[in-house]
Amino acid sequence: MAFIEKNFPGIIYAVVIAMIAFGIQLIEEAVLGQSRALIEGLVVAILLGMAVRAILGLNKRFAPGVGFTAKQVLEFAVLLLGARINAPDMIKAGPILLIMIVVLVSVVLLVSTRIGLAFGLNPKLATLVAVGNSICGNSAIAAIAPVIGASKEDVASSVSLTAVLGVLIVLTLPVFYYFLGFSQYQYGVLAGMGVYAVPQVVAAGYSVSTLSGDTATLVKLVRVLMLGPVVAYFTFSRARQQRTANNKAGLASVNLNLSFSKFVPWFISGFVIMAILRSLGVINVEMANVIRDVSGYLTLAAMAALGLQVDLAVVRKVGRSVALAVLCSLAVLISLSALAIKLLGINGGF
Repeated sequence: MAFIEKNFPGIIYAVVIAMIAFGIQLIEEAVLGQSRALIEGLVVAILLGMAVRAILGLNKRFAPGVGFTAKQVLEFAVLLLGARINAPDMIKAGPILLIMIVVLVSVVLLVSTRIGLAFGLNPKLATLVAVGNSICGNSAIAAIAPVIGASKEDVASSVSLTAVLGVLIVLTLPVFYYFLGFSQYQYGVLAGMGVYAVPQVVAAGYSVSTLSGDTATLVKLVRVLMLGPVVAYFTFSRARQQRTANNKAGLASVNLNLSFSKFVPWFISGFVIMAILRSLGVINVEMANVIRDVSGYLTLAAMAALGLQVDLAVVRKVGRSVALAVLCSLAVLISLSALAIKLLGINGGF
């Protein structure tokens, strides 16, 4: 009862903003005549939350529930994302394409992090921008942020600026289809590799053809599959850094409780379990779709809550640097993807 009294007002506050964001997304879809909006509701939610915070501030009465929604609800939403991963479907893409995706994601993740640092971003923000561009946009940022201990301002900056600039890529990417002389399949691979979020991948892919859209969606889902290993890497890396810091501080004898749960957050363990259940068929397509929708709604509320926690003045300080880092990172990703497609002769079906 105490939990409800403490958190309910803030949760409802975030949900209301999320509902408004979802309504704006529906209006986008109706006006554009598409099944998905170019600027997805997640981005609208965080921007609305930031606007409300800037205009009205954040009442202490709402703060606990807003914080709960931004953290625990978001973590549970990430857990549910595992139901989208079906390993057998990923394998159908072919070994060369799969290897290309894994290698490119790994390389671009490293290069993008260096780019972010070069533009003066702090290490955690540089990592969020790199992960968002390299893997699966908002979902990757949401999953990595609690693992590396990123601040709410860093998350807001990376989500909002990266997603908005991702829209520009959607609008300009079809030019590559004609300029590079790509087939529809090749363009689909490029769109799946070079575009930020799943809705934007769908928009960029199907704007050329059904084959391009299908291919782009599949490639994007393979990129999403990289989220698990990347999160595991950062989890173990942070634990190692903590242990080193304790050793330097003369706390080597302190019990660090290096259990599995210490290295792997509960929601990431849940993500892996959900992915296994989906791959084994325990979670069928219908169930996966329902779980995906629930995850989307929870994430929407979490992004609204996150926006409510953000001090806009702090985000403004890093805005230009983040934008430049995102643009350079996307340029590297698209260029390497186009080069790999040509050199490897990727031009098949699945």
